[in-house]
Amino acid sequence: MTVDAITLDFFRNYVHFEAAFHPGVNVIVGENAQGKTNLLEAAAYLSSASSHRARYDRELIQHGVDSAFLQGRVRSRDREFLLECELYRGARRVLRSNGIRLKTAAELSGILTTVLFCPEDLYLIREGAEARRRFLDDCICQLRPKYAAALAEYKRLHQHKTRILRDWEDNPSLLDTLDDFSLRMAQCGAVIVHYRAHFVKRLLEAAPPIHADCSGGREALSLRYETVSTVTDPEAPPKVLLPQLLAHQESHRRAEIESRACLSGPHKDDVAVEIDGMPAKAYASQGQTRTAALALKLAARDIFRQETEEWPVLLLDDVLSELDARRQEFVLNRITAGQVFISCCEEGALSRLRDGKVFHIRNGALL
Repeated sequence: MTVDAITLDFFRNYVHFEAAFHPGVNVIVGENAQGKTNLLEAAAYLSSASSHRARYDRELIQHGVDSAFLQGRVRSRDREFLLECELYRGARRVLRSNGIRLKTAAELSGILTTVLFCPEDLYLIREGAEARRRFLDDCICQLRPKYAAALAEYKRLHQHKTRILRDWEDNPSLLDTLDDFSLRMAQCGAVIVHYRAHFVKRLLEAAPPIHADCSGGREALSLRYETVSTVTDPEAPPKVLLPQLLAHQESHRRAEIESRACLSGPHKDDVAVEIDGMPAKAYASQGQTRTAALALKLAARDIFRQETEEWPVLLLDDVLSELDARRQEFVLNRITAGQVFISCCEEGALSRLRDGKVFHIRNGALL
């Protein structure tokens, strides 16, 4: 699985960009704030139609213009794909694969998978639950179209329900629609919980051995999926989970109306991370949190490889400079196959990598 070429127009700070990439290592070199991260963000966007830095697509469009364009030539499953994304400030985006317009971003699943590792991810363990949910969502959406569709619908329903709870005192008739939205959220939520639980189970198989390698066998990593309290077995089929989610919603109905907030559902899920039996968020050192975050990201890469029988594209955004020499060596030693993009300020720091291609970026342009 490779990104053979990318074309950008008015994406972030790129007025126009075109480049063909190496199937192995691609080093993106430049000073800070020149566009290195934006290029990796574009590659990641092609895989899921979402950004790790932007909440809305309009944030990806260059200031002063109304639209942006991304195009990627991708090789996957022994086929070539031309992925195109048209972004607009005042209209819905348009996604295409080989010229065919896609109805939803979920249809991108399985074409291109990427694993992005950025400096913020080094603190994935210590951040709030939202960061770990986002990690799960980013991974599963690339593998399971049904999950991506359920998640998008759940987010839409959550926004509607939140507005109902916020505005019902001014318009009491809104409460007449509350139960309908709760039911539909529970139906989507059952799918979400099911897939998250199974992905965490696979993480629990893959991440601890990686963590042990990185820590020299001195520490043991464990993970636990935490979801709605009425769910007895999150790995159960969605039809089993649905009544359990509905029961939790019903018990929180009055509290939701009084607090004007959605208090029940998988939008509050978390993954508990423990090192040697202690909560990593509260007790892990800086080095331990970085090692655990590394293990999660590299475990996701291994899971993608098992699932698709191809290595996902690995995107390392200026992360090596944040790691000590031992962890740098560990990450680089695990890049034994597949395509990788690495952004850095000094290309000499990557001398241990095999042959590849170097791109110098300045002010949103390829030198």
